[in-house]
Amino acid sequence: MEKISNRLNRWFIWVGGASILTMIGIACANMVMRPLGTPIKGAYELVGFTGALTVAFALGYAQITRAHISVDVLASRYSKRTLRVMNSISTLMNTIFFILVAWQVSTFATTIWKRGETSETLRIIYHPFIYAVSLCCLLLAFVLFIDLLKSLSPDKEEK
Repeated sequence: MEKISNRLNRWFIWVGGASILTMIGIACANMVMRPLGTPIKGAYELVGFTGALTVAFALGYAQITRAHISVDVLASRYSKRTLRVMNSISTLMNTIFFILVAWQVSTFATTIWKRGETSETLRIIYHPFIYAVSLCCLLLAFVLFIDLLKSLSPDKEEK
C-alpha cells in the first residue's frame, strides 16, 4: 500500500508543480499586460483554480515528507508508548476527517455539476476542479491511514 501511495503522490506533486507554474505564468503575464491596457480576462479566476489545485495536489506529499507544521511542546515530554497512542488517535481522527471532507467536497461538486454552474468571467465549468480537490483529500486520507497502520505496529525498541 505504501508503494502505491508514494507513486500516486509523486504523480500528484508533479501536477501540483505544473499548476503552480501555470499560476505564476498567468499572474506574471497579467502584471505585464495590465499597464499596457490589456489585462488577461479572467486572470483572477484562473489563478484561483490553479491555486486550489496546487495546494490540493501537494497534500499527500506534504504528509509523507512531514513538510507541514508540527507543534510538539507537550509531546516531547511523553513516553514513547504514550506518544505512539496519541499519534494513533490523532491520525485516526485526521483520516476520518479527510474522508468526510472528500465526501462533502464531492457532494458539493455534484451539486454544482447538476446546476450547470460556471465561473463568472470565463464561464468555465469548475466542478472538475472541485472533484480534483476531493480526490486529493481522499489520497491524503489514504496516506494518513498508512501512517495509522505504521503507528499501530510497535517499534523494535518496544518489543
